[in-house]
Amino acid sequence: MGKIISVANQKGGVGKTTTAINLAACLALSGKKVLLVDIDPQGNASSGLGINLGESQKGIYELLGDEASLDQVIYPTDIETLKVVPANVDLAGAEIELVNREHREKVLCNALNGVNEEYEFVVIDCPPSLGLLTLNALAVSQSILIPMQCEYYALQGLSHLLKTLRRVRKSINPSLKVEGILLTMYDSRTLLAGQIESQVKKYFGEFLMKTIIPRNIRLSEAPSHGKPIVLYASRSKGSDSYVELAQEVIQRTKSETAKQEKQQTEGVV
Repeated sequence: MGKIISVANQKGGVGKTTTAINLAACLALSGKKVLLVDIDPQGNASSGLGINLGESQKGIYELLGDEASLDQVIYPTDIETLKVVPANVDLAGAEIELVNREHREKVLCNALNGVNEEYEFVVIDCPPSLGLLTLNALAVSQSILIPMQCEYYALQGLSHLLKTLRRVRKSINPSLKVEGILLTMYDSRTLLAGQIESQVKKYFGEFLMKTIIPRNIRLSEAPSHGKPIVLYASRSKGSDSYVELAQEVIQRTKSETAKQEKQQTEGVV
């Protein structure tokens, strides 16, 4: 069974979409079969991989509205083992339409039914909010990866997000775990970056990823070329950091799987 990871943070501008694109790409280049699902109405994860839907093309909006099947909304990318379910501005209306749907927080879960049997990793790029679209993503996911910029207000937002996750576990998805907190746009030259890193280690150390994403101009340029950083500037520090992140996620997943198998074996015995 594949693993579904939501990349989410209610605060915008933290490197969320950059992380979703490049984690998915690096997982795929590691030999994994990966699906990136874009549920952010801005559609930046889609355009960042060179996919811009035309008027007649269908994407995640049509999938959520039962106007298309999953197979009809999966598009190829420049990486053979990476596929995308893209978004466009039509998705902005989905949040309102979902309000009146039965089991509204499970619509995406039903739409993606069985997807983790075909893909080893499914990465979901969430909107920068904690609305219904994000709740739908958290309902279907095994884990959440939280990108966090090294600034004071990000710490406050992190506490709020973790409280929301506890509510989601209690009422919607008991198996949801924190994949990790990922420090992004890290500038080692600033005192603030080191202070924020220390605070996160102190209060949320168990969740902190070992990988740190540096502030890097190549990472900023790549989306305008419709390419992940590993294809746009493979020798950059930004590329190296996301390759490292993908390997960390793979190793964590292997450890989790081994632990689950051991528990199942002990349960049988």
